[in-house]
Amino acid sequence: MNLFLHKDPITLENGTTLSQVEVAWQSFGRLLPDGSNVVWICHALTANSDAVQWWKGLIGPGMAIDTDKFYVICANVIGSCYGSTGPLSINPKNGQPYYHDFPFITIRDMVKIHDLLRLHLGIKKIRLLIGGSLGGQQALEWAIEQPQVTEQLILIATNAKHSPWGIAFNEAQRMAIEVDPTWALQNQQAGADGLKAARAIALLSYRNYDAYHETQKEKTDEIYDQFKASGYQQYQGLKLVNRFSAFSYWTLSKAMDSHNVGRKRGGVERALTQVKAQTQIIGISSDLLFPFEEQQFIARHIPGSQIEIIPSRWGHDGFLVEIEKLSTILNQFIIKNK
Repeated sequence: MNLFLHKDPITLENGTTLSQVEVAWQSFGRLLPDGSNVVWICHALTANSDAVQWWKGLIGPGMAIDTDKFYVICANVIGSCYGSTGPLSINPKNGQPYYHDFPFITIRDMVKIHDLLRLHLGIKKIRLLIGGSLGGQQALEWAIEQPQVTEQLILIATNAKHSPWGIAFNEAQRMAIEVDPTWALQNQQAGADGLKAARAIALLSYRNYDAYHETQKEKTDEIYDQFKASGYQQYQGLKLVNRFSAFSYWTLSKAMDSHNVGRKRGGVERALTQVKAQTQIIGISSDLLFPFEEQQFIARHIPGSQIEIIPSRWGHDGFLVEIEKLSTILNQFIIKNK
């Protein structure tokens, strides 16, 4: 993992300031001398800069995002707890972790920091910019803010403006964190039990009825307690608590809610017309959180864009699970438009 330290103050979209920002990032493959083979991956809510690990089967030698051909970069977003400046980072003003004092950030702020890293690395062009979910929100925002930088854009299971439905899910999760009595404390483990419940809520939006029926149904009619589905929710909640922070979850879910490419750009439709990259949009057929109609909306307003839907029973998580189907679309798009 590499670290980029931007020592100058950064003014965030809401007017507050971070005195300095550190960004954790990783790269895979080799950069060509002319810098023409950069693939930039924007990650989702609780992921990190190790895209090869969380997008297994998609990135690597001979894969759809071929590290024998491309120089792949993935940077951890600010607000996270995986190396970039976030609520657990030390506040230079007092020498203590930010915790509850970490400022409100938006998707646009994340992209602003990504672009500072791009400039620091001397990258003039991004051959392919790709992201799913919150990662897709970042990629779309970036393609609008810096339309001349990106040549190709792939948006997966994402939207141009976060929906009331999505915001409601996020608020329910934050409410679960709020009722944890430890949430008021200024320490690293604050809100852990609340985060466990929040993740259980989130899973209901990431999957769907059919996915749970297939993987969590009981094999006998004789059981009346300790159901597989109950254990699964508990397990997934604990799994996230062991690797993530309630502070970052709170911060990043708020950032997701803020996503609206039309803000201060004359509306969403007008903003989308500013995308100059060759654009491939991909939806997941059973996605409850980012339904296909949201990707169709994007496709209608980005000039010359193309759209595909992946049949899947895995809901929103399909963008992480349906690797073979995703690879087929990526291969066709990248080769066709190279």
